[in-house]
Amino acid sequence: MNTSIANPGEGLRAQISIVWKLSIPAILTQFTSMAMQYIDSAMVGRLGANASAAIGLVTTSTWLMNGVGFAIAAGFSVQVAQYIGAGEDYNARRVTRHGFLTSLIVSIVIMVIGILISNPLPRWLGGEEALWADGSAYFMVYAITVPFLGMHRLASSFMQSAGNMVVPSVLNAVTCLLDVVFNLILIPRYGVLGAGLGTGLATVVVCFPALWFCCFRYEPLRLNRKESCPPDISILRRAVKIGTPVGAEHIAMSGAYVAATAITAPLGAIAIAAHSFAVTAESICYMPGFGVSSAATTLVGQSIGANDYSLARRYSYITVAMGSAMMTLNGIIMFIFCPLVFAFLTPVQAVRSVAAQILRIELFSEPLYGASMVASGALRGAEDTLVPSIMTLFSMWVVRLGLAVLLVPHYGIHGMWIAMTVELCFRGLIFLARLFTSGYLHPEKFHHF
Repeated sequence: MNTSIANPGEGLRAQISIVWKLSIPAILTQFTSMAMQYIDSAMVGRLGANASAAIGLVTTSTWLMNGVGFAIAAGFSVQVAQYIGAGEDYNARRVTRHGFLTSLIVSIVIMVIGILISNPLPRWLGGEEALWADGSAYFMVYAITVPFLGMHRLASSFMQSAGNMVVPSVLNAVTCLLDVVFNLILIPRYGVLGAGLGTGLATVVVCFPALWFCCFRYEPLRLNRKESCPPDISILRRAVKIGTPVGAEHIAMSGAYVAATAITAPLGAIAIAAHSFAVTAESICYMPGFGVSSAATTLVGQSIGANDYSLARRYSYITVAMGSAMMTLNGIIMFIFCPLVFAFLTPVQAVRSVAAQILRIELFSEPLYGASMVASGALRGAEDTLVPSIMTLFSMWVVRLGLAVLLVPHYGIHGMWIAMTVELCFRGLIFLARLFTSGYLHPEKFHHF
């Protein structure tokens, strides 16, 4: 049975409709994740600038740990999307089994490494001594939850690749609500550690229904004990081919974020806290970009699985235009209202003022940031991951960090955000160029390069 949703009809209107159908739940998923970040930041912000700075200091390192998880999700979920598009549901289920086992083994290793480095990490990053204890505690709790986060992410990715965006959205909303409840109980008692425990417990609790629905309730992926599934090296080899560039990209990008944190850490608690709050506030702007990017990966992957490259290209163009337009609108709204956002997040006036200044610099890059984000998702659905990853690494490590090293000594935290703005615009332009020249989307014109 072919459960692909990528070809609802021949008309542009029908294709735009299916993009909306997939994008809206994915955007709501990002909204709940963003709301959780806002809630965490606001609750911790009431504890003072040092508490916010302690979390901000180690946050980029948690992104670094996520890199391998993203690689696993990409490596296996793209295969699921293409098998669903080809009407090969049995092979899609074989991929899910291999993916879950791989994720479990790898995430346990990452958890152990995270626990071992949690104590010295804030010191390695150059943070003030007053931030070390809280930063270490928060990072350790996060490390413990990595296996649960990885399995939840993979289950959601599999369902999205098969066309189900609703269930992952609902589960993320439940995670957000649980996070609020746990934080209300734990932050007053344990401070920064309580914030980590609240988010960690919410992640653990929701992991199990996500796995249950993906593996036992959702028809295209529901595991059947009667189906044999011997180890298949070709599935793992293909996952490595797709996922390794994605993982390397995320790890290297997160490494760049860690390097950026080390550059800004000597600027003091006010600058670190403002930087952290500005990143949190900006998440509402790129929320549509991530949502539409997920839809692009699914639709392009299923179209290519059905061997319809023309439809894959059309979906890539529709989603890029839609994501860029939505992020532009969000950027305009945030430019106007960001002082109110920061008033909600922190009572410290100095932090509010700096955060608003630096965020307004970056908001000018939202149109091209959206283009790069959605183009990346479309290219991933086409299995074009190596060159886009190299482009991202060059953009982050050469353009952003190179400019940051030059500008931060003269302009402080503002220099970091100027560098970020220039780099995001540059990345958008090179990703648009790749989208129009990729041999994975244009096999009749270009070789795979």
